Amino acid sequence: MANRASPAARQSQASLFDTEPQAAHPTEAARGCQADRASATLADQFAALSPAWRDALGKFTESPLFPQLCVFVDGERAQNKVIYPRDVFRALRLIEPQQVKVVILGQDPYHGEDAGQAQAHGLAFSVPPGVRPPPSLKNIFKEIHASLTLPVPAHGCLDPWAQQGVLLLNTVLTVEAGRAASHAKRGWEACTDALIRHLSAQHEGLVFMLWGAHAQAKRVLLDAGRHTLLEAPHPSPLSAHRGFLGCGHFVQANQALRAAGREAIDWCLPADAMVLG
Repeated sequence: MANRASPAARQSQASLFDTEPQAAHPTEAARGCQADRASATLADQFAALSPAWRDALGKFTESPLFPQLCVFVDGERAQNKVIYPRDVFRALRLIEPQQVKVVILGQDPYHGEDAGQAQAHGLAFSVPPGVRPPPSLKNIFKEIHASLTLPVPAHGCLDPWAQQGVLLLNTVLTVEAGRAASHAKRGWEACTDALIRHLSAQHEGLVFMLWGAHAQAKRVLLDAGRHTLLEAPHPSPLSAHRGFLGCGHFVQANQALRAAGREAIDWCLPADAMVLG
């Protein structure tokens, strides 16, 4: 049977977050904030994170890798290369560490466009309103539909999942347009490893969804005695048929959350895309 949160529960969940939901098309003020973040240096975007996330990244930002990463990303932008996403730490802005219940790991941001609009908007697997769901996301929706009998959404904006405590984290947080993995091995892996390690050590009862070999390589950072680790092939069309479809992860995640005394995730997306900020 589908796990559906009541309207009252959804309202309660929304009240946990300082970021207010916006219409699918941001206001002028929201666009101004996005532009400010897009033009900020990477160090400035780090500095704008909440104290809790800055604390989680403390060892990384004190290491030599941090200034090297900043010089690299800022240098790429200075050469007028198109770098996605504009809002690098959006996944962390939408959720605080203590609100995380589920972590879904991706690899690096989408590097393409759809009808002139960037696919990447700072959340792993998610795309902004107006962008068609890519093949991997379509397979995620297929699995949710099959296991929870929920409708397949027409959009691919996963902001409502973040609102409920799902951290959609790529392990590399920037990419050059048209060049997959172009920012890999530049320091991002150490940054996101620090985040993953912090969540594992400082929290209990989290669910980590590890899809594909890249994500599963992160299991060494996780305490399987404290958390639920769910592993399956990647939802890419190249591998989804080898075990992602039929994996039951979204059902299992909610079972684990309930067993830990936490509220389950309503994986059903609204008919119209909702952008949190």
